[in-house]
Amino acid sequence: MKKILFITGSTRLNSFNRQLAFRAESLLLEEAEVSYLDYANVPFFNQDTEFPTPEAVRLAREDILSCDGIWFFCPEYNRSYPGFLKNLIDWMSRTLALNDLSSGTVMKAKKATISGVSGKNAAFSARSKLYELLTYIEMDVYGEIGTGYAMGPEQFASDKLEITNVELDALKQQAKGFLKFLDDKAVDNG
Repeated sequence: MKKILFITGSTRLNSFNRQLAFRAESLLLEEAEVSYLDYANVPFFNQDTEFPTPEAVRLAREDILSCDGIWFFCPEYNRSYPGFLKNLIDWMSRTLALNDLSSGTVMKAKKATISGVSGKNAAFSARSKLYELLTYIEMDVYGEIGTGYAMGPEQFASDKLEITNVELDALKQQAKGFLKFLDDKAVDNG
């Protein structure tokens, strides 16, 4: 059974992106083991405190190393992804050993996919910029910018994510495609 790590870009317990992650998890129940990365205690990146590795960073790296793929659920803040998420990715894209580029990172060649919930543009800007970042750090991203879900004012007021049947089908297709993608052998283009 594949292990998929969910990373939500919002710290809010009942965030819309966390609600979307729960929907995605329900679609994977029979075929994958899903876990959620808790990275609330990862400190702001500072090269002065990079080594020895902070405990919260070490634990996040272990979770990432032990999974087959990562599914990002990303809100949009000011036409981009949240700084909270960027900080995590900055840490995870660093080498594992001091001044040793050959030690690699936990993100390089890791398979990933992206979804996002936001206002009327369905987190398009955040998903696009996140895709650019993930490919820059050499992650293997399925579906490019993935799937987006737009919300109107009434949903924001209700604090409840409601998605249409068409949107649910898109999420199902993404889940199915990502599982197949995890089974595909990585192609070495080097």
